[in-house]
Amino acid sequence: MRFTDLTQWLRWQEGLHPNAIDLGLQRVSDTLQRLGWQRPRCPVVTVAGTNGKGSSVALLESLLLQAGYRVGCFTSPHLRSYNERITLDRQPVSDATLIAAFERIDAARRPDTLTFFEFNTLAALLCFEHEPLDAVILEVGMGGRLDAVNVVDADVALVSSIALDHCQWLGTDLEAIGREKAGIFRGGRPAVFGSRDMPHSIAAVAGEVGASLLQLGVAFDYRRGAHDWEWSNGVTRLAGLPPPALAGDVQFANAAAVLAVLDCLRPRLPVPRAAIERGLADVRLAGRFQHLGGTPPWIVDVAHNPAAARTLAAQLAERPISGKTLAVASMLGDKDIEGIAAALHGHIDAWIVGGLRGERAAPVADVAQRLRAGGAHIVATAASIAEACQAIAELASSADRIIAFGSFLTVAEVLDWFDARSAPDGTARDGQPTMAH
Repeated sequence: MRFTDLTQWLRWQEGLHPNAIDLGLQRVSDTLQRLGWQRPRCPVVTVAGTNGKGSSVALLESLLLQAGYRVGCFTSPHLRSYNERITLDRQPVSDATLIAAFERIDAARRPDTLTFFEFNTLAALLCFEHEPLDAVILEVGMGGRLDAVNVVDADVALVSSIALDHCQWLGTDLEAIGREKAGIFRGGRPAVFGSRDMPHSIAAVAGEVGASLLQLGVAFDYRRGAHDWEWSNGVTRLAGLPPPALAGDVQFANAAAVLAVLDCLRPRLPVPRAAIERGLADVRLAGRFQHLGGTPPWIVDVAHNPAAARTLAAQLAERPISGKTLAVASMLGDKDIEGIAAALHGHIDAWIVGGLRGERAAPVADVAQRLRAGGAHIVATAASIAEACQAIAELASSADRIIAFGSFLTVAEVLDWFDARSAPDGTARDGQPTMAH
């Protein structure tokens, strides 16, 4: 046994491959072959997209669970604990289960080095292999075509949205990014697209591989009412549905796409109306306009690109307050920091920027300068997110609100600080690698 502790395994995996990101399927395919891995017999849904992936996975999982099905989910990155990435019926797998999977992967991977995410993907597939599951949901980490998750042929592929992000790896325009995301499509199988704005490359890839493309606004649609909404696809109509429990108008589009996925799965996994209603009301997802409480109130959001920042701006605008909106923020250096600031211009009164750790992190002064270039009013910088949190707490009045956002890493550190402030001994939990995308 290489290690007996999960954190030791994760630290080792971080440095195993020379590059943190090295897109490609060959290493994972070869390792799975050596492991003798068998594809799940149950339906597999793969979810890609620039924004909305996590919400779509959470919605699909919630509806299937409410219908009484057993569901395995693979998502990334995590917020508080690595185990969050691999769940069985919403319950994270144990350290022992992960370590057993890591041992098998380590023995089978030679002579290949694997990235952190490839180890993660392989562990998820092994954890699901012998479980009596009715459905497996796999969230793409980055892109789609060359993402490790794409070694599995999906029964239904869902692409939630296309926007500019990860341009260094996926391309600098929406058409190129769309082609990468659509790489999860398979011939003769449904491919759902969850936005009204669709790059031409999505339809082009669907045509090239022979996938059956279902786009929001074309093959299916939704209409909102004052207190409910309806979904239809020309054959089935579901009226009077409760709003999704996740915040933001975009969640109606995500929910509509998930209902299209369920319609495709209906011959194998029928979901009754009552389960749909319960699932919409019961869905949960940390870090997406999540209210932490407190006075003044704290909200955290993992928004880390301009499209997600525009959604965050809309959510803030829908909830006006008498005081000011203050931000604790930080982004990784490879993000469109200026674009994020521009998307939130006029919605945040004052910003405090905290430093992040890791090879993709930029110096806090550089992040602040780029935010200013996008129109942000920076009132202070801090060496860490914890220090930024303390500074903003001292600055805010009871009539204000505090929004903390910019990265999974940012939100994770805010949650640690918030917990430590509330804990009797003033301490937070030990951290694990997050490896935010």
